[in-house]
Amino acid sequence: MTRVLFIGDVNVYSKGLVRLECMRRLGAELSVLRHTPLGGDDVGHPPLSLAFRLAWKLGVHLDTERADAGLVAEAARFRPDLLWIEKGNMIRPATLAAVRASLPGLRLAAYSDDDMAQGHNATRAFRRCLPLYDVVFTTKAHNIEPDGLPAQGARRVVVVDKAYDPAAHFPLAVDKAERAALGAEVGFIGTFEEPRARAMLMLAEAGIAVRVWGNGWQGWEGRHPLLRVEGRALVNTAADLTYTKGIRATGINLCFLRKINRDTHTDRSVEIPACGGFMLAERTLDHQRLFHEGREADYFDGDDELLAKVRLYLGDAAARARIGAAGRRACVERGYSQDDRVRQMLEAALLPTPPSGTTMAP
Repeated sequence: MTRVLFIGDVNVYSKGLVRLECMRRLGAELSVLRHTPLGGDDVGHPPLSLAFRLAWKLGVHLDTERADAGLVAEAARFRPDLLWIEKGNMIRPATLAAVRASLPGLRLAAYSDDDMAQGHNATRAFRRCLPLYDVVFTTKAHNIEPDGLPAQGARRVVVVDKAYDPAAHFPLAVDKAERAALGAEVGFIGTFEEPRARAMLMLAEAGIAVRVWGNGWQGWEGRHPLLRVEGRALVNTAADLTYTKGIRATGINLCFLRKINRDTHTDRSVEIPACGGFMLAERTLDHQRLFHEGREADYFDGDDELLAKVRLYLGDAAARARIGAAGRRACVERGYSQDDRVRQMLEAALLPTPPSGTTMAP
C-alpha cells in the first residue's frame, strides 16, 4: 500500500479534496496537512486576511495553517512513499531538502490547476522548490515548453487534462423551482474577466438574455437589461450540488477560457459535459481533442460565430439534448474522471524520473 503525505486545500468545494478522496479510494494510506484555511463555502474560496493579501503582493504566501512548519515532523512520523504537494507556494526549499535527506527513497510530486510558470500564480519559494520535485503535474500545456517550468528548474513536467468528479458532476434532475432559481436559456458560471464579459454583453445587445454567476462581477450589474449578473458564485458543497444544478438548468452553457492563465481548456470544459449539459466553448485544439465538435460539444471563434451558434442552438433543443448526452458518454467512456487522472498521476509519480515534457492525454 502506497503511503502518501498530502498537502493541499481540503475545503469541501476544492478539487484538492476530490483528489484526496480519489487517492483514498485507490487504496493509498494517507496523512494530510492542509495549507488553506477552512471556510468560504458560499463563494468557493476561503476568507483571506489583509496581512495575507499584502504578503501575497510581495510574493510571499503566509504559512497560516503551518503546512511548511509541520512538514518535517509529519514526514518523520508518517514515513511516506510519496509527498504530494498541491500549489505549494508556502513550502520552502530548505523544508523539502530536509525531508528528502531524512527519507532518501521518498518521491516528491507537485500539482497545480493554475499556470505556475506565470509570476502572478507562483511565489519565489515555489520556483526555488521546482528542482527538488521528481515530477511536476500541470494542466497547462504551455508549462512543458522549454521556456516554461523546465526553464525555471523543473526536472520533469507532465501535462494532465482537467477532470470531473463522479460524485458531483452527473445528469442530476432539477425541478421547476430549481430551474427558475438557477437556470437560463444562455448562461455562464465563472470568475470575471474582461474578454468574457464583453462577449456576453455583445450577446445581450444582440437581443439574447444571458445569466452570469461568479465572483468579481461587481460593476457589471445593470450594464444591459438582458445581461443578468447574479453577483455570487454557484458552488457544489456537501449540502447542495448548486453548481451542477445550475448547469443542468441552463440550455446553453458558455465556456470561456481564462486568458491570464493561458487556458486551452478549463474545469468547466469537462464538468459541463459530465453533467450532461450542452457546452458552447471557445475553439481550441484541446477542446476538439476532448470532445468531437458538433457531436459532443460545440465551439466558436470570436463574437460573430458565438452569436450565430447561440442563435442556432436556442432554436434546437433536441440538438442540445443529443450533444449533451454524447458529451456525458465521452466523459465516462474515455476516462475523464478525477479517479482516472489521479490513478495515472500516482503511477507516474512513483516511476523513475524520465525526461521532461510528458503529456498525459486520454
